[in-house]
Amino acid sequence: MSDFRNRIAVLDYGMGNLHSAAKALEHVAPDCHVIVTSDPMEVERADRVVFPGVGAIRDCMAEIRRVGFDQAITKAVTEKPVLAICVGMQALMTRSEENNGVNCLGLLPGEVRHFGADIK
Repeated sequence: MSDFRNRIAVLDYGMGNLHSAAKALEHVAPDCHVIVTSDPMEVERADRVVFPGVGAIRDCMAEIRRVGFDQAITKAVTEKPVLAICVGMQALMTRSEENNGVNCLGLLPGEVRHFGADIK
């Protein structure tokens, strides 16, 4: 028997709050099939993608590239809804100032910048 429900892929590259995201999705979208995955092919098969992230952007980008999610995410944003959370959103930008500067995926133009200690 095939599962024809909408598939939501939650990306697991070792740097995310993915189980919290998956549980929340299962709660608000009980008719969808939520899968936590480290397989870029699952991203391609999914109808929607959730791109969570926690930690330093340099480490996140290294893992995103190591797993092969860089290409999968780049393709997904042109074909389906993608929700990026926390560092996942930062990774979509061109660059981040964090960790002395890190090149990101470049899917959203701009640079993530530090607010600075003088912000009140």
